[in-house]
Amino acid sequence: MFKKFISLFTPGKNSATKRQDQNTSKPTVSKTGPKVKPTRIGELGEYKINIQLDQLPKGCKYLSDLLITNPKARSGYSQIDHVAITPRGLFVIETKNYNGEIKGSRKERNWRVSNRFNMYNPFMQNFGHIQAIKGHLGDFEGIRAISLVSFTMRCRFSVDPELRQISSDELIVYDVELSEYIQRKLNRLQEQEESPVYSAAEIHSIYDVLLKANITDPAVRALHIEKAGSKTAK
Repeated sequence: MFKKFISLFTPGKNSATKRQDQNTSKPTVSKTGPKVKPTRIGELGEYKINIQLDQLPKGCKYLSDLLITNPKARSGYSQIDHVAITPRGLFVIETKNYNGEIKGSRKERNWRVSNRFNMYNPFMQNFGHIQAIKGHLGDFEGIRAISLVSFTMRCRFSVDPELRQISSDELIVYDVELSEYIQRKLNRLQEQEESPVYSAAEIHSIYDVLLKANITDPAVRALHIEKAGSKTAK
């Protein structure tokens, strides 16, 4: 009885003390796992493309994330996601990480993403990249370039039907089918032209020229991104 009587006059924890205890308690662990940041999603997308390009036929070479000078570009440079160099020509690849319905035609300057916002026509963007590449390969006559635009499976296409036909030199594909489309295009070109456009030595030479032209200086790359703005955003 005496202990119970004394306990009536013993002060309990006040609200400030309770808050302190709550702040020092162990954090709860999310069962759903951490969300992937947008930059990380972009890195994973590029990694998936590299896996596809690793499946190219023997004798082909490719480069990724090229930054080369381009006097006609707003920033003075062109940043090219991937270039595959094959005996039948160059495949210049632009990758996109949008989500939703992609609407557009070959001639439209702006395409729509799920009727929510515009994106610059990726084939017009890639045309600038191809011209920049040709400018650095002036010693190679008659450069043949196929423009490929790759989207993730989170998209669906409402575009000109010919952009999905293998006969076209402008193709829109899903990232998981990139190597398949390149192989099919190579087969089509082989049917049309018996002799390859480039020998093994020329493929190595083109690779070396573009590799040497690639700008790796982080400051220059940051300046390009700043000047290019949202027009070329992935």
